Amino acid sequence: MENDKNISRRRFLKTLGAASATITATSLIGCSNENEGQAPTTGSTGEMTYRTNRHTGDRVSLLGFGMMRLPSLSGRSAREGNDGIDQEMVNQMVDYALEHGVNYFDTSPAYCQGMSETATGIALSRHPRDKYFIATKLSNFAKSTWPREKSIEMYHNSLKALQVDYIDYMLLHSVGNGGMEEFENRYIKNGILEFLLEERTAGRIRNLGFSFHGDIAVFDNLLAQNDKYKWDFVQIQMNYIDWENAKDINERNANAKYLYDELEKRNIQAIIMEPLLGGRLSNLPNNIMARLKQRDAEKSVASWAFRFAGTYSNVLTVLSGMTRMEHLQDNLNTYSPLQPLSEDDITFLQETATLMLQYPTIPCNDCKYCMPCPYGIDIPAILLHYNKCLNEGNVIANPQNDKYQEARRIYLIGYDRSVPKLRQASHCIGCNQCSPHCPQRINIPNELHRIDAYVEQLKQNIEYS
Repeated sequence: MENDKNISRRRFLKTLGAASATITATSLIGCSNENEGQAPTTGSTGEMTYRTNRHTGDRVSLLGFGMMRLPSLSGRSAREGNDGIDQEMVNQMVDYALEHGVNYFDTSPAYCQGMSETATGIALSRHPRDKYFIATKLSNFAKSTWPREKSIEMYHNSLKALQVDYIDYMLLHSVGNGGMEEFENRYIKNGILEFLLEERTAGRIRNLGFSFHGDIAVFDNLLAQNDKYKWDFVQIQMNYIDWENAKDINERNANAKYLYDELEKRNIQAIIMEPLLGGRLSNLPNNIMARLKQRDAEKSVASWAFRFAGTYSNVLTVLSGMTRMEHLQDNLNTYSPLQPLSEDDITFLQETATLMLQYPTIPCNDCKYCMPCPYGIDIPAILLHYNKCLNEGNVIANPQNDKYQEARRIYLIGYDRSVPKLRQASHCIGCNQCSPHCPQRINIPNELHRIDAYVEQLKQNIEYS
């Protein structure tokens, strides 16, 4: 297999075959659909767990509602189709969340194909303003939005779409992608960070922070200047896989433990994104899922990941992008109230993470920042179908394997159903306009070419090498 560590395809698939056959915790308390591992439930069992914002005194629900995967009219996530957001369902889920103690709602101008802020504003404006906290972002990724007036226009558009006159939690979005040069172009040279600091002083921004992906040098630089910027919070990716293994998955990534510890040293509270790794920690390989169920048959597979993120005391809230009511209900069960993980539980999840690393899944979180592809390729759908088949034991290299023909059929039929032929990996020309935007720093063209080669081998019914 071609990847950043130059592991051969044959060796990678050999590892897969073996796997198919088969965090040290600090500051602990008490010691496609991306959420298929969440079982339907009837509601929360008690009172929501809250954390206190040390700067403002806000009493924030430990469960934060991520408005990234809102339901569409077709029932899928609005990130996937063009049929529009199901506003009635969004309203129902927001009402239910508020009724059961959730008060933190996270959105962005970039979410749900630009529709998330408007949908969030419609749903929340039906409730008293002091009953909820809104987080949004200055998502000035495109170079056309880097000029000062364009970024300020984006900020004012967010206020208008959300139907508010102040933002509770404002983020510089996806800091680190593109390195220090891109950060300076987006926020420093145009004076936008200075503008946001002034807005915080004026009270139109109550808390100012940033979400981090990418170059650790940018993260370290911004924390080194904390005396100047006085960050109120920082949003990081944290889960039991990335806690100590992010660098093993991709050597350019930063382990979540490092990010968390650096924030804790400076008394900066963390907001957690990707507790489920874009759904990968709810859609687990069968033997891993059985392992978690054997540990506690009553708890959903996803709840282990949410409990892990919530157990750390410097975490203010944990975001979950929820498309269906049962996702919300299961998460409410997990945090109403939180049952913190024990040291034995943490060790168990460390061992689980080690087992999961035997599966060479592609670390795609389905964020869709790589889209749109100029050649129409559905990059996330291709990667997610591969991961799904891999987890289910349906990526098999050797035609002599007893399960090969059935796995071959499942992969090829599922591929054509998941991805229209004109949007499949065979159309990738390697322009690499996608990879610079990937928060997980995947070499997307390499992965697409590798998957296409595997598909061609399946079609020819010969061994993949």
